[in-house]
Parts: sequence; C-alpha cells; structure tokens
Amino acid sequence: MKRKILSVLLTAAFVAATIAGCGGAAGAAADTAGAAADTAAAAADTAADTAEAAADTAAEAADTAADAAADTAATVEEAAEEVKEAAGGAGGTINVGFAQVGHESDWRTASTKSAQDVFSEANGYNLSFVDCDNDSAQQLEAVRGFIEQGVDYIIIDPIVSTGWDTVLAECADADIPVIVIDRTIDDSDKYVSWVGSDFLTEGKAAGEWLKAYAEKQGIKEINALIIQGTTGSSAQIGRTDGFSEIADREGWTILDKQTGDFTEEGGQQVMESYCKSYEGKFNVVVCENDNEAFGAMTAMDNAGVKYGPGNDVILISYDACTAGLKEVQAGKITADFECNPLAAPTVEGVIQTLQSGGTPEAQILVPDNWYALPDQIVPFAVDGKDQSMVEVTDEVIEAQY
Repeated sequence: MKRKILSVLLTAAFVAATIAGCGGAAGAAADTAGAAADTAAAAADTAADTAEAAADTAAEAADTAADAAADTAATVEEAAEEVKEAAGGAGGTINVGFAQVGHESDWRTASTKSAQDVFSEANGYNLSFVDCDNDSAQQLEAVRGFIEQGVDYIIIDPIVSTGWDTVLAECADADIPVIVIDRTIDDSDKYVSWVGSDFLTEGKAAGEWLKAYAEKQGIKEINALIIQGTTGSSAQIGRTDGFSEIADREGWTILDKQTGDFTEEGGQQVMESYCKSYEGKFNVVVCENDNEAFGAMTAMDNAGVKYGPGNDVILISYDACTAGLKEVQAGKITADFECNPLAAPTVEGVIQTLQSGGTPEAQILVPDNWYALPDQIVPFAVDGKDQSMVEVTDEVIEAQY
C-alpha cells in the first residue's frame, strides 16, 4: 500500500514539473504539489508504522490469551485429579492404611498376607502397611500417620482394646472411616465395622470340649495351667474369660496364668517355669495361640513331660494354623480351636459398601472351626448350641492358612 501511494505522488510531481516548463505559474503549482506529496508520504509512513504496531500488539495479546488458557487447563486437570483421588474408587485408586499388630505368630503372618493380597495395586488399591511390632504407642502413631497422608480408609488390628478414643476421634474429624479387625476396641465406637472371631466363644468351646473329652476318658480331676496371650488384648481376654467360665462352673483348678505374648519364645519361657513350679501337678495346658503351644512343647520335651492324646497332659491350643494342625495330626496338640485370620476379603466388602454409599454391618463374624483327630472328636455344645469338629487330615491341612 505504501509503495502504491508513493508511485502516485511521484507521477503527480513529474506531471507538475513538466507543466512548470511551460510557465512560472505552472512551476509554482508544481512546487505546491511536491510539498503535498511529501506530506502524504509522511502520513503514509505513519499509518504503516501504526498498523505494524497494532499487529504486534494483537499478536502479543493472542500469545497471552493462549498462555492463560493453557494455565487454566492445567489447573482444571489438577483439580480433576484431586477430585478423582478424593472419590477414592470412582475410577481412581483407593488408598488404605493398615496398622497391624506385628509379626509374632503364624496367624499374624497369614493375616498380613491376606490384606496384601486383597488390597493390591492390581485390585485398585494403594496399601500403606505398618507392622507395629506389638508396640501400642507405635500403633497410635501409625494411625496418625495415615491421617496425615489423607488415606481413604484405615484398618486397625488393635494391640490392646483400650486407649483408642482420642485417635479415633481424630480419624472421625478427618472424615476417614475406620475398620477394626480381629481384636476389638472397648473404649470407642468411632469406627464403622468390626470384622473378626468371637474370642469368648472360642474360650467356651475349648472348655466345653475339655469337659466332654475328660468324661469320655474317665478323667475326674482337672488341674490346668494357662499360657495367656498379650495382656489386655481382646483375644487374651475373651479366651481366658470363656475357658474360665467353664472351669469355674465345673470346679476345675487353674494352677496359674501367665502371659506368653502370643509368641513361641514366650510360650517356652512360661512353660519352663511351670514345669519347675508345678512338676507332676498339672494334667492340662491351655495355650492361647499355636505359637505359644510350639514353645510349650519344646519346654515339656526338655523337661520329660509327656503330652498329647494318651499321655499325661492334654494340650489345648487356639488359632489352628497349618503348623498347628500338623501338630494335631502328629498327636501333640489334643484339640485346636480356630481363629480365622483371613478377614481381608470381608473388609473389602465393607469398603465397597461404603464406596457405593451403603451402610455396612457394625459387627461381622468370620467363620471358625474346631479341629481334632477322630478319637478326640466328642459331642459338646456352647451356650446350648451343638458344636461340630473337623477331623484333621492331609487335605484339611493343605487347605488351611
């Protein structure tokens, strides 16, 4: 455009100069025309510069708008991710924190593996697992750590049954549902469900079985030693109270009760002490889990005490893990009362119910069985309900946890 304007002006100037050659008036007109051309050229330059500046400004504005749009898109995407995470399963990963008691027994190992198998990445979960090593203070801190992480759900297998009210209130304030498994919490109701076994019934079952078995064997007097689980745990309380209820009713003598902390080492140490203090005075040993029974067996072997069916001492155990059932089959443990460790699939059902907006049951019992060899299987009832026992075979052991 600028070039076209200049061309027209130069042409006009040339014409004016030609006319000027014909006379002075024409020359003056030519001068005037030349000045006008210069003015017009300057105006054209200014207009062109203005147009270029406007174009640059428009380009910068477009770039700014594009950058702003990109930033907004990124912000929206981040917000969407946050919403997705908050939804915890609405197409996203569900974050679960699990505060486990520890690793003190075969039962505990099976419980942990069950949770790790169920709450896996392949199943849509991110599991934060803490082995609390049987330390109550560490377990409380683990739960608080889950709150800080902002997990979607917290699973607790409580080491002891009290001291939970404050931290569970903190979970409630953070709007994180808590599911309790295995052992129970007695000083707070700020959890959505408990999944586990009936420890009191386990203890009663052991007592009622012993009554029926002793009668079958013609045993008139029961003098029992008890190796308890971790003091203050609901499993210890329930099994002790259940068995003691039958013992008190039948007039049996409980010579002593000491804790073995649900460990093989603890069971051995307590039984070594019992063998010295009550030599020749006991005919029943009750261990509140299989690992304690394994330790007690070692101690009795070392002390020359004969135990198992047909021998001097009746050995009763709880948990019925694979290794425990092998000892039943080997004629060492006389009867074993199961506590099912595979709670994780049921816990997942609770979580999925919550995910769908439903209300899960407040208490869910997992099924348990009682095990013995054929000669030790006797009919008995617990609270008026007939019980059945499972014969220990290779197939039963193979299918056990």
